[in-house]
Amino acid sequence: MLAKCALRGVMVLAALSAGAKLAAAQTLLEHSAEVRMQLDLAVTPAALKALLPDGWEPFVATSGAAKDCNIRMIFIDRIDITGPDGAPVGTSQMVYLASPIKKTGSDEMAGQMMVDVLTSNPKDAPGPFGVYRPATNFHVARSVHASTDQPIIGEESWDFTSADGEHMGLNLTYERGVARKGGSELKFYSAANPSFYQIFKVEQGLDIMRNATVQVKDRVKSFELKASGGKVGTLFDGHERVVSVDALHWYNRSVYAP
Repeated sequence: MLAKCALRGVMVLAALSAGAKLAAAQTLLEHSAEVRMQLDLAVTPAALKALLPDGWEPFVATSGAAKDCNIRMIFIDRIDITGPDGAPVGTSQMVYLASPIKKTGSDEMAGQMMVDVLTSNPKDAPGPFGVYRPATNFHVARSVHASTDQPIIGEESWDFTSADGEHMGLNLTYERGVARKGGSELKFYSAANPSFYQIFKVEQGLDIMRNATVQVKDRVKSFELKASGGKVGTLFDGHERVVSVDALHWYNRSVYAP
């Protein structure tokens, strides 16, 4: 009996040690406090496949809030960026295209793949994923209107254009709701170098404002999406469909190297 207890204790210590080593193997790179506006989209599968490296394909949910989504366009205001020591690094705005992906032949989602990024800060490019490009012209405006006995109304305008004419923009007016707190830990891969990935650990407040599958009140008052040129132009060929409009009123992200 004592031998069994001793063995069990050794096994527990070994498991704890392995877990500690796994956590220690990850290196914190930065932390950022962000606000995001996320569009879940369904685009032509063949057009998206052409932008993904060999051995990878979209992971497309067949149910739930992300049903049919094969790529996301995410507009991001990186309000505060801090280094691993907590020291301030800066701020920036960006938009990126990321596809939920799996390895070819697998049924399991592996993470998301960075396909294209336009950023307000030229120093961000080409970025850790090798797909960041500076926006030679950009404009971001966000405002909130609140008054007695009236719903809170948000207005947002995002516009990014690269030197080669690639353009991603969004104009949106919506009734703001109360976000649902959540979190995730996910690997983000590079479409330019799929052997490279980072680990995003996130706490967020998600407000689903419009969804094609989940029954939620449609609180989008006006909506205008602009997408053309470059990689974006190949995806937005007139057959694209918006399946969800999600406001992330707060999004705290820690980025780790494996």
